[in-house]
Formats: sequence, C-alpha cells, structure tokens
Amino acid sequence: MPSITGAHHTSFTVAGLERSLAFFHDLLGLEVVCTREVRGDYFGRIVGLPGCAVKAALLRVPNSGHHVELFEYVSPPGEAVRPRPCDPGSCHVALLTDDLPGLCARLREAGTEFVGEAVQIDAGPNRGARAAYVRDPNGVLVELFQPPPGAHP
Repeated sequence: MPSITGAHHTSFTVAGLERSLAFFHDLLGLEVVCTREVRGDYFGRIVGLPGCAVKAALLRVPNSGHHVELFEYVSPPGEAVRPRPCDPGSCHVALLTDDLPGLCARLREAGTEFVGEAVQIDAGPNRGARAAYVRDPNGVLVELFQPPPGAHP
C-alpha cells in the first residue's frame, strides 16, 4: 500500500521574499540552498494557477533534512492574510533552539513581532520545555521551541 515515507519541506507564501530571507537566514540561521524564479507550465498546473510566476527560495533547517520553502508570487499577485493561531487554515513551522531566551532577545532587538510570550511549559509531555510564537516580516507564524533539559528532540 502506498504510504508517506518522510517530510521534504514546509512552504510559505510571502509578500516580500527578501524580507523573509533576511529573517529565516540572517536572524534564524537557516542555510540558503537556492533562489530562483519559477515560471514552468508544470508549476502552474500543480498549484492550480496556470501561467503563474514565482520568486522562490529553499532553505535548509540546521541539523535536519527538512527545508523551508518561500514563494513570492509575482503573477498573479496575492492578497495578504494574517491568520491567528486559532484560525482554521493557520499553520506554522516549529524550529528547535538550544537557547530560547537568548534567541528571543536577539529577535526583539531586530524588531521581530512576538505573537505572545516566551514561556516555560509547565504541564504535559513537553513539561520543562520553552516556547514562543513569532511572525516573520510577512506574517508567517514560527514557533521557537527549546526542548526540556535532557530531552532528545
């Protein structure tokens, strides 16, 4: 029976590719694998937007085989949305850190928008972990997660 065998990437559509690249690469440290423009007929057929054009970037998450893909649609232009974490269809990527307070301080200095507070989790399977939700400059939700001491992510 056909089945899922792994995860390749998480993709976000952004209004400004350069702003999101600065956030994910410069502030969070993801490695830029490639940037390119996508105009192929195959792509429009995949996303259901024949003739579309996209500026794209693929970034590698450190110590992982997972990638973050960023798309800026040049054509057709999209409409900005800012879903709250509770809104159906809202999504986020959770990235691991070994120093959540330090990373949050650096992000605050850079003017990053925090959705809520950075907290220590005090119940459930992640008890002792720390987490915060932030937005990239285009509104993409990102969870920053520091596992509890001694845990293997």
